[in-house]
Amino acid sequence: MNPVLFFESHWLHEHHLVVVMYTLFVMGMLALFSFLATRRMNILPGGFQNVMEVIVGGLENLLVETMGPEGRKFFPLIATLGLYILTSNLLGLIPGFESPTANLNTTVSMAIVVFLMTHIVGIKVHGIKYVKQFMGPVWWLTPLMMPIEIISHLSRPLSLSVRLFGNIMGEDIVLAVVLLLVPLLVPLPVFALMIFTSVIQTLVFMLLAMMYIAGAMEEAH
Repeated sequence: MNPVLFFESHWLHEHHLVVVMYTLFVMGMLALFSFLATRRMNILPGGFQNVMEVIVGGLENLLVETMGPEGRKFFPLIATLGLYILTSNLLGLIPGFESPTANLNTTVSMAIVVFLMTHIVGIKVHGIKYVKQFMGPVWWLTPLMMPIEIISHLSRPLSLSVRLFGNIMGEDIVLAVVLLLVPLLVPLPVFALMIFTSVIQTLVFMLLAMMYIAGAMEEAH
């Protein structure tokens, strides 16, 4: 067996295991935060409960403003994606840690979930009529419109996954270079920019997911 191929295969296997471990770590953190925020619920929240209520309330307001009141039933999905992506993005800013979202497998899996949910909701709301949106406004345009619509819908998970993966991977590379060049004094503006980018990428993924699902519930024109 070629030693180079064996080394690359072994490295990829080990890297995927590391990503899985970081993913489980993020899931454990979120589960712990949920437990700490809800173990002693008070009418007048204080401390950690107050922080978590502000975060969850902000996510709910964003969901309602984007999808309307009927979008509340998708809150568990959208909030879970948002909290997981944000925590994963920020984890990579800690030296020695790696963002699970800097791995394409992670971002693709989330994008596929959104893609499947979009069409499941569309079929559930409109029934077989949901397929008509792929055929265009008149029947004689179907041979032209159907390939365009199919490619457009298939590009959504590709866009969601590659955008998030590329930005977070870029952040991790920049952080590694900065730590290598100035290990004793990491410029704070770089960290501030990375935190801002992590939040923005989380919002972009959430907003696109909400828009896709909301679009599937609307009547085709």
